[in-house]
Amino acid sequence: MSADAFAALLVFAFVSSVTPGPNNFMLLASGVNFGFRRTIPHMFGIAFGFASLLVAAGFGLGALLTAFPTLYLVLKIAGGAYLLYLAWRIAMSRSLGGKAGDEKVNPMTFVEAAAFQWVNPKAWVMALTAMALYTNPEAPLFTVLLVTIAFVIVNFPSVSIWAGFGVALRGFLSDPVRLKWFNIAMGISLAATLWPMLR
Repeated sequence: MSADAFAALLVFAFVSSVTPGPNNFMLLASGVNFGFRRTIPHMFGIAFGFASLLVAAGFGLGALLTAFPTLYLVLKIAGGAYLLYLAWRIAMSRSLGGKAGDEKVNPMTFVEAAAFQWVNPKAWVMALTAMALYTNPEAPLFTVLLVTIAFVIVNFPSVSIWAGFGVALRGFLSDPVRLKWFNIAMGISLAATLWPMLR
């Protein structure tokens, strides 16, 4: 891969990572509700989970899903159901620090965030598109790893922007009424990210 092609890959990775989607809406809400430090495992989980998804897609998982449409449908349904559950959890959060009524709510863990990448519709589209555009069948191992490295380089800074923006809103959203409506809006926005998958 030439230097120009790798630069284009980095731009693609950054733009696709920083634009709105399920991960970024959840990180914005987590930054508001839990602060930056408690959101770090979530951010690292996204980076690790997406890197593992990229490697799997690059080495044939995408072709497997194309060959078995039922498997892809099951993945979409499971991903959609889990995403709606997460949207509900965010929408019901009512206080900074994570208490919904009497129930304590915690930020997403590293493992939960990593696992979510495998059912995240935007992550699948990004992974399959990146592998289709930037890998070379004549050097599959090298180019799949290069694409994965490019995403790892830009992923943490990209997701940090959303978590940081959430932290910046904490003062404004310390008012319980504002926080309630913010969390409801984030829950609805997260649920709305399902629309491209359902079309």
